[in-house]
Amino acid sequence: MYFALFMVAILAVTGLIWLLDIAVLRKKRQMGADEPWYVEYAKSFFPVILLVFLLRSFLVEPFKIPSGSMMPTLLAGDYILVNKFTYGLRVPILNNTFFEIGHPKRGDVFVFHYPPEPTIDYIKRVVGLPGDKIQYQDKHLIINGKPLDVQFEDNYEYEMQGANIISAHRSKEQLGDVQHDILIHDIPNQYNPDAPGAKLLDGETITVPEGSYFAMGDNRDNSADSRVWGFVPERNLVGKAFFIWFNFDNFGRIGSSIN
Repeated sequence: MYFALFMVAILAVTGLIWLLDIAVLRKKRQMGADEPWYVEYAKSFFPVILLVFLLRSFLVEPFKIPSGSMMPTLLAGDYILVNKFTYGLRVPILNNTFFEIGHPKRGDVFVFHYPPEPTIDYIKRVVGLPGDKIQYQDKHLIINGKPLDVQFEDNYEYEMQGANIISAHRSKEQLGDVQHDILIHDIPNQYNPDAPGAKLLDGETITVPEGSYFAMGDNRDNSADSRVWGFVPERNLVGKAFFIWFNFDNFGRIGSSIN
């Protein structure tokens, strides 16, 4: 969000300088005189910044994965691309939808503005759609009364942010039309008593409100998600993650699609 504000400010400054030159300054310059440096820079940068701004606002935007909460699907250090129009075209910065195209589907990996602090972007997987009834028993999801199909794959070890080696179980989960990997640890989950995760542990069924989504990380026991801070409102949506375009530590991940 801060970057979008910065781009809007630069667009405004360069655009105003260019218009000022057309309307006033150019008429006062002597014939054949050089343009002032600030006019030259404004005319050079404005079209480029405008193009980048439009691309990032309405088509595709790059993001960097900061943590391991979406392992093994996404690793810390992955540079990804996010489709900005899949969930509708939105007014930059305000994020209001002005042209509806589609809505998140169960199983999508999506980017959104973190509800407690909207200036921060988060990435998780869509687990619950508006109206869905969510249960989480023995670390298995049950959606609308139907347990998801989960098949154990293998044991998985990883190091997270300089910690010791962490052991987990990797499984395949069928979430809607999407089959994806998840990690489960042999540790109990703990949540604030008022958090949705605590209610799920107590056997309660969580109903996703209209206009909101229930999000979870694929690294199920190492993810601060809807179980901790609640639902993702429609107005916080940014876009759908679809492509890994770079990773400095693992070139083999370059060009991978996100499932």
